[in-house]
Amino acid sequence: MAAELHPRSGKLIGLSNSNRTAQRNQPIQEFNHGLVLSREPLRDRDVFTVRIDKKVNSWSGSIEIGVTALDPATLDFPSSATGLKGGSWIVSGYSVLRDGRSILEEYGRDLDQLGEGDLVGIQRDTQGNLHLWVNGEDCGVAATGLPPRLWAVIDLYGKCTQITVVSSEPPPSDQETCEDSEEQAEAAAPVSQEVSALPRSQSRPDKFPNSLGTENGFGEQDLSDFVNSAILSAYSNSVSEPMDVPRCSQGSSPPEGLGASLTVATNLGSVSPVGGVMTNDALLFHEKCGTLIKLSNNNKTAERRRPLDEFNNGVVMTNRPLRDNEMFEIRIDKLVDKWSGSIEIGVTTHNPNNLDYPATMTNLRSGTIMMSGSGILTNGKGTRREYCEFSLDELQEGDHIGLMRKSNGALHFYINGIDQGVAATQTPTIVYGVVDLYGMAVKVTIVHNHNHSDRLRRNNAIMRALSPDVGRSRTALHLSTDSDVPERLLFHSNCGQKAAIINDGKTALRPHATDDFNHGVVLSSRPLRSNEVFQVRIDKMVDKWAGSIEIGVTTHNPAYLQLPSTMTNLRSGTWMMTGNGVMHNGTTILDEYGHNLDRLKAGDTVGVVRKDDGSLHFFVNGVAQGPAAWNVPPNVYAVVDLYGQAAQATIMDDLADLPPLPDDVSEGNNQLSPVSPCSVMSATDLRFHHLHGNNAVITNGGRTALRQNCRSEFNDAIVISNRCLRDGELFEIVIQKMVDRWSGSIEAGVTAIRPEDLEFPNTMTDIDYDTWMLSGTAIMQDGNTMRNNYGCDLDSLTTGSRIGMMRSASGDLHYYINGVDQGVACSGLPPEVFAVIDLYGQCVQVSITSSSGPLDNSLSTSNNTEKSFPIQSPVPGVAHRFHSKHGKNILVQNDGCQAIRAGGFSHGIVFSMKELKSDELFEVKIDQVDDQWSGSLHIGLTTLQPSDIPCTTTGLSASLLELRSKVTWLVTGSEVRRNGILQKQNYGCSLDRLGVGNRVGVKRCSDDTMHILIDGEDMGPAATAVAKNVYAVLDLYGKITSISIVSSTVLEETESTKAPSLSSDSCSEEEEEEPTPCEMESSLAVKTMEFLENHGKNILLSNQNFTATRVSSYNQGLLVTSQPLPRQHLFQVQIDRLNPTWTSSLSLGVIGNCPERFNFPSTACCLKRSTWLVQRDSVFHNSLKICENYGPNLDTCPEGTLLGILVDGNNCLHLYVNGIDQGLAAQDIPNPCFPLVDLYGQCEQVTIITNHVQAVGAEPVDTRCQADMEKADMVDGIKESVCWTPPPEVNPMKTCEYQALCTRFKDLLTLPDGYFNEDAKLNLCYCESCHKLRGDEAYYKRGEPPRDYALPFGWCRFALRINPRSDMANTFKKWHIAYHGCSVGTLRTTLDQGELVSGSLSIFSVAPTKVDVQNEYTETEENSAPEREAVKVKLSPTMRYSGLEAFAPKVQFRDPRSHRCHQAQVAFQVCVHPGSYKVGSQSLGIVEALDPRFSNSEIEWITKEKGGTLLYGLLIRVE
Repeated sequence: MAAELHPRSGKLIGLSNSNRTAQRNQPIQEFNHGLVLSREPLRDRDVFTVRIDKKVNSWSGSIEIGVTALDPATLDFPSSATGLKGGSWIVSGYSVLRDGRSILEEYGRDLDQLGEGDLVGIQRDTQGNLHLWVNGEDCGVAATGLPPRLWAVIDLYGKCTQITVVSSEPPPSDQETCEDSEEQAEAAAPVSQEVSALPRSQSRPDKFPNSLGTENGFGEQDLSDFVNSAILSAYSNSVSEPMDVPRCSQGSSPPEGLGASLTVATNLGSVSPVGGVMTNDALLFHEKCGTLIKLSNNNKTAERRRPLDEFNNGVVMTNRPLRDNEMFEIRIDKLVDKWSGSIEIGVTTHNPNNLDYPATMTNLRSGTIMMSGSGILTNGKGTRREYCEFSLDELQEGDHIGLMRKSNGALHFYINGIDQGVAATQTPTIVYGVVDLYGMAVKVTIVHNHNHSDRLRRNNAIMRALSPDVGRSRTALHLSTDSDVPERLLFHSNCGQKAAIINDGKTALRPHATDDFNHGVVLSSRPLRSNEVFQVRIDKMVDKWAGSIEIGVTTHNPAYLQLPSTMTNLRSGTWMMTGNGVMHNGTTILDEYGHNLDRLKAGDTVGVVRKDDGSLHFFVNGVAQGPAAWNVPPNVYAVVDLYGQAAQATIMDDLADLPPLPDDVSEGNNQLSPVSPCSVMSATDLRFHHLHGNNAVITNGGRTALRQNCRSEFNDAIVISNRCLRDGELFEIVIQKMVDRWSGSIEAGVTAIRPEDLEFPNTMTDIDYDTWMLSGTAIMQDGNTMRNNYGCDLDSLTTGSRIGMMRSASGDLHYYINGVDQGVACSGLPPEVFAVIDLYGQCVQVSITSSSGPLDNSLSTSNNTEKSFPIQSPVPGVAHRFHSKHGKNILVQNDGCQAIRAGGFSHGIVFSMKELKSDELFEVKIDQVDDQWSGSLHIGLTTLQPSDIPCTTTGLSASLLELRSKVTWLVTGSEVRRNGILQKQNYGCSLDRLGVGNRVGVKRCSDDTMHILIDGEDMGPAATAVAKNVYAVLDLYGKITSISIVSSTVLEETESTKAPSLSSDSCSEEEEEEPTPCEMESSLAVKTMEFLENHGKNILLSNQNFTATRVSSYNQGLLVTSQPLPRQHLFQVQIDRLNPTWTSSLSLGVIGNCPERFNFPSTACCLKRSTWLVQRDSVFHNSLKICENYGPNLDTCPEGTLLGILVDGNNCLHLYVNGIDQGLAAQDIPNPCFPLVDLYGQCEQVTIITNHVQAVGAEPVDTRCQADMEKADMVDGIKESVCWTPPPEVNPMKTCEYQALCTRFKDLLTLPDGYFNEDAKLNLCYCESCHKLRGDEAYYKRGEPPRDYALPFGWCRFALRINPRSDMANTFKKWHIAYHGCSVGTLRTTLDQGELVSGSLSIFSVAPTKVDVQNEYTETEENSAPEREAVKVKLSPTMRYSGLEAFAPKVQFRDPRSHRCHQAQVAFQVCVHPGSYKVGSQSLGIVEALDPRFSNSEIEWITKEKGGTLLYGLLIRVE
């Protein structure tokens, strides 16, 4: 009788083809309930064989097959075969399970790898053994001792959706007895031939369908998923084709836990004596591992010892390199809830036998790719911040993590079997798997069975959570808006740990709200329909915590979601409104969105809705806050996070009480609920119109406009007023946010075009009718400039500046800057005009101020004020002038605004009238050119004061290139020069191309850099370390004969309104009236800036709360100040005491939350709300790293170091180390913010420094004189100069132990002091701490022509006394810098010679020429004549080559202070005459690159020219 399936089956099974074919219904929605059994019990030796007809890629896992003693006629079918009890044996993936428990982990072929058309069978032999057959091949004994009466079981699980019974008969050849291998081979020959005869296209696991039509179950979208899925579970055994080795299916039982089959791993050419397990090559952990690691379970399990005391030193690696397409997978066995961060996994090229294991793998700076959190780190540096939706930090015990290097070099990571995509390309061929048991991760085990049933269930549960459609019928997914009785919105019973659901699912609360502030997440019981409002009322508040309710939506199904402590920690499929911002997947996407939820009270309501266009809107007390996000998928669940003060909320499902949902935000939608805290109506109904540019977003009830994607889009963000302006009515906005990515900024004006009739262009100046705009300083009508140099410059405005427009009754247009009328901009405006704002370039966000509205009648028709300029002025509004001192061929006309070269081609130097302020632009326009001359305009900055120039005509040089009496930085053509010396080539656009009408400007920025602007476009920094007191200088050279000024100075404010600034001499008047001037506020802040009494539990305050001490342990040392940090105020602390017992050290930053009631965690890195932190050499925002290699490593700062933070006027955070600004650390810092200090690890005590805090706006101590130093006085380039070292009282060199150690070694050499420079300031330490404190760059240029050289990081330099007969000025300016490694024994001779020439006797660095003495090479004798010494001195521009032991051999010495033994090397830093050496390839036979800047083919310089080198410094390195 033909084999058939039993008519009783799983609830989703459909039978056909005379009960020989089974199909699982709803294969996309359901992955289980697909059980079928044979109609009759199996006969001994019969192989019950089925063919896989169809597979889908929605799931992981596939067909499962086995036998059961349960009669299908009475069986209560479970959801899957692994749920069968009472005598059931099931093969799942690689595993064999009995009654749901695994009895064999590694067996046979991986069933999940089988493709459509593959045959799989099950057999009970006459001895009661269970056999699995795959494509006619016996996989050996899977289990023993089976009862005689058994039914075959097939589970159409996961990917497998359809099978057909092929046969149920004995195998084609008798293999029940096999007495020797030859008989076995003969008996298996037919099977072998059959398997070998399979075409390559049907080999396993690379089996793919012949076509991708829908009849095969594959759409166009499924191919890549199929490829990933096919490779996912492949590892070293499964990717190899099995050899035709016959198997002994009967006989003696195999060893326990192993099959009795023989498998050949063809990819390695080795035979394993046990089924599917390679005894010699199984992936295990290497015996050499991190110091805290304990290996067990035959090196398959790794555990970090003392997990509650230590969080690192838990690195483990595989015992061999990974093969191509081999899966390396681990299971998380144990986690601890103490640390931040968790497991990290990746690959490395380092052999574990030779590796000195680091504390954490991300410290390794070569050959390493790691997944950390949700990002990818390459050699310790972040290369992909958001690699996947999962974060390793959020995984739980039992989760699986895997990785695979594909044969094409691509590296993939897998989380619970889900391929996360390509993490890196071109991964090296030989890599080892590496796991870092960091932070929370304590114990892991290597998983050889990559498809174990528990992972499959977990994976499918995760996929359910990621896709709400999974597991639900299509009819259930269709939500008809016409339904008469819609399902009520309730809270889901699965809620946060500290939350509870009451009132029949309508109310959620935190019962112990005064004890805990988080774990209060609740979700709706069903997805929201399109345009369905989900609204809750806050029933109860507590006043203990900071923060309050948060609301949003998520794609995660609450039935399968492991709820986080707070919803903003979820990194996938989630949009939340928190405070007054909006976050997507834990990252802020809108900073100033709507009403602040933290200010709501009991009785207020909040709501959310996803509209049918995919936009997300929030409501506060029934008032729509505007669109918060776009492209939100359908079927999202509503989320409420009862966080902080919010203790209880109830769903408001009476939609009749809600206002109708607007189609979009418009002017009519601004009525506020009487219970709203923001119900105070504005004095004006002026709003932004709901029609706007494509990149603009209107929020806050029409009061706020912002440009989305502000770092990738700079235009197409025009907004317009909702109605016409009345006569004398002011439309005023305040700039709330800017970015420094673009040139140009906000543009403002009016238009007579109605918004409904306007086709919004990219920028408003493209409109050619009925439009008047102010752009920069230009007044434009219909896109054409009608007037230049209006009384204000919009491009110079900063965050907090206010801009207003008003049409007077007489038709004049006035602009107001910070409330000050700038005068008539233009006249003749029509009576009905709309206000227009173009959020262009740097300007990102603006809001309408309360000052908008009718002004006093006296302002309706305004005359020129003292700050408006008469239109008849030849150059309206220009405050810049040329100085009266200039070149002899220059004529200054037009009230000092125009310069003309009267004759010749040179002697055309002109200066600005005054010193330029910080960030002040001095700009000119070219009026005339004379093409008979070559050359063009030169422009730059100079410290020469024009008033000091003699009145004689010979007082100035003929050209700016020759002006060297003071330091001068200039750009000529596309070259940058300093005192005529070339510094940079190919800078920006060439000035030689300038013509009539072009504009060119120069400014000195607050970071001491010089920038050149051409036609308003910033060419970037041209020079660094520019002195503060500089004048603009130009040279009308060659063809440029006439220029005129088009820029103006910053308008002066009265003393009563002037706000001091560190970077600017003037700022806008504050919006809010304050009776106390800014100076008094700053002074008050200095007096009251002290630590808050609320702090970490291990902190003790003293010294009137100026000093903080950590009294125990290494953490719980968080501190904040009692007062917020004023803008432009430097807050500094001094490190008083370090404890070397611990690792790591202090962290410093700011926090935007009020700290009065703050519940401090153990460390600052656990703060995930409104926190910016500088830790080590990185910057973190809400515990996510946003910047690396920033400033010096704070862990290396010694006692006495001053660390400070400052938030500038642009809301940017700066770190100061010993008074030196380390540059911009973070942007968009909120106001107010509070300084935050974490006394962690080594740092045990700090003190707030008040006497070193300079007055706001004052010059830093000694910086002016230092910045004016000549470059010739500097050491090794600009940033190596002593002007960049900290002030003497806080100089870190005085406390650098490494420099002191090198000094003690130098003293042991007993070299005469006369060889060394007496100025100790020229001795520089290049250890990691010192060079980062100075802000050194790795490479500099020196000489003519300029040539790169690397700073000797890791060495300490002692400056040598230079021969007084040498031309010092020429040497430093024109010679190149190189290094020469030598032995200790040749130091004295080399110093006596004064240069590296013959006679230096360095056997390591001098290559003697051939001397024919009995056909051998010999070295020249020490006292031989110089002319017989033909030696070549080897140099290099980098110490990575010259410092090799072949050139600089190591010597051992005992430190006289510590009595410890060290190894030391010596070398020379030398100046080399250009042209005296030849550049060649390295001569040591080294293959790998030694320095990223210099290739091995040009890393060695060879010279034998006498006088071509000059000793500059002695270098010492101690290990």
